[in-house]
Amino acid sequence: MSITKNKSGLSRRSVLKAGAALSIFPAPAVLAQSPEPLKIGFLTVMTGPLAAGGKQQEEGAALFLKERNGMIAGRKVELITQDTAGSPALAKTKLEELVERHHVQVSIGPLATNEALAMDGYVRQSKVPLITTTSAATVDLKARQPHPYVLHAFGTAPQVTYPLGDYAAKTLGFKKICIVAEDFTYGHEGAGGFQLAFEAAGGKIVQKLWPPLNAPEYGVYLAQIKSDVDAIYTGFAGSNPLRFLKAFADFGLKGKVAVLGNTTMTDEGILKAMGDEAVGVYSAGWYAAGLDTPDNKKFVAGINAAYKHDPGFYTAGPYTALLIIEQALKTTKGKTDDAAAFLKAMHEVRLTEGPIGPVKLDEYGTPILDIHIRKVARINGKLVNTIIKTYPQVSQFWTTDPKEAVKQPVFSRDFPPSKNLE
Repeated sequence: MSITKNKSGLSRRSVLKAGAALSIFPAPAVLAQSPEPLKIGFLTVMTGPLAAGGKQQEEGAALFLKERNGMIAGRKVELITQDTAGSPALAKTKLEELVERHHVQVSIGPLATNEALAMDGYVRQSKVPLITTTSAATVDLKARQPHPYVLHAFGTAPQVTYPLGDYAAKTLGFKKICIVAEDFTYGHEGAGGFQLAFEAAGGKIVQKLWPPLNAPEYGVYLAQIKSDVDAIYTGFAGSNPLRFLKAFADFGLKGKVAVLGNTTMTDEGILKAMGDEAVGVYSAGWYAAGLDTPDNKKFVAGINAAYKHDPGFYTAGPYTALLIIEQALKTTKGKTDDAAAFLKAMHEVRLTEGPIGPVKLDEYGTPILDIHIRKVARINGKLVNTIIKTYPQVSQFWTTDPKEAVKQPVFSRDFPPSKNLE
């Protein structure tokens, strides 16, 4: 894998290694089909607290390209990878570099919601499509200021937590819950979706605690959790779920208070490092390694063989984004010179294959997805996300009319309003 240094001094991988360096893949016959490589920008996190998710993203992209010998629709792929370090400002700079220096035809990424928000204006300006690969599909990016250049391989953060909130109230019978979520966009959005659905189903959010993304420890927050809550909703990302759940158990709260979380709380990428502190945690997501479909079994087997662990939703993100690009290029016969036709083809993709199942984008470029309620269990000595209920074909707007949903304020500390705090 080639490594270069940019002006900021941060490492940049110019071509992602996919089993073997992509530069060794092309043969003369292949080059004759398409002498110009397909340049795809890849924005991910290689350093900082979110780097664990970034590593999974790299693995998903690498598997996709290895399976296709570094080719998509007859064209050699040059996947140009940039480390955003989880920084919104740096993410925007890296995207500018991909477009203006490397002349990519499309980009995938980033990892964090606040990064995607920072890049939105430049995507509009450059008109080079971006396919987001995690919960970076925010309402601001699509519905409030719609434009065709942002598409989403996955759904939104609240799209996952709406069903979890509904399940917590209607099935688990919880009445009072404390929210403990990281104090940035992704944390706000997941918590907001959970609150809206939970309270609509009759529950009450009686407390909200907002640790920063880089919190050195969680004892000060754990000490504040009210003793009479039925459960806590947790919204953490990267390696922080591991740290929080260990602190939760050490604080003596395990077994006394139920734990629910967003999809990243027990994603397979971090679950492999957890112990019994994770057993019994409920979460929701559009992916779990245990999804019983032929395509997902093949995907899991590929990651198992290459990396000796199960894939998570971070892994499935770039893989799905590249599937969208591949299907679009089949429509355009491998051509990207007609940018409008390529963009239209991506919007019209209807995936019938892939690890997360069928994908169809709504009018805002966001997929309608099956959302799975999961519970961590130890099976044959291994921690797994068991699927205990599936909410089929969930919209990013849940049960709200889209025209009404986009009128709501942006999810934040203050929205939804805290009407039941004690």
